[in-house]
Amino acid sequence: MKDYKKHFIVPAPPEELYKALTNQYTIQLWSGEPAEMSTEPGTEFSLWGDSIVGMNLEFEEDKKIVQEWYFGDQPEDSIVTIILHPSKKGTDVELKHTNIPDEAFEDIVNGWNEAYFGALIDFYS
Repeated sequence: MKDYKKHFIVPAPPEELYKALTNQYTIQLWSGEPAEMSTEPGTEFSLWGDSIVGMNLEFEEDKKIVQEWYFGDQPEDSIVTIILHPSKKGTDVELKHTNIPDEAFEDIVNGWNEAYFGALIDFYS
């Protein structure tokens, strides 16, 4: 199991980026893929047509998102924490993803960098 941490600068204010990460219709706009999302803790979500599934754990509007991502029968929960900080260039996104299965690590990192935050940066640029 591995952890991944990275900062991204997205050229949009935190309020707008928070909506882009939590509103299923906005997710579909920038990802181009089906999404099911709610800001209700305890609800399950699905992104990229079930490529990413998990449980929503915690939300702090315009500031923080905490989710558990499912990877089959893993021994420890894989937790994603996204913290949004205002920045002169938009939003400084602090990403921390813990307990990523070794065999999925490279795909997950590429997904974060390209399909997830790469797509958001392109969407707002």
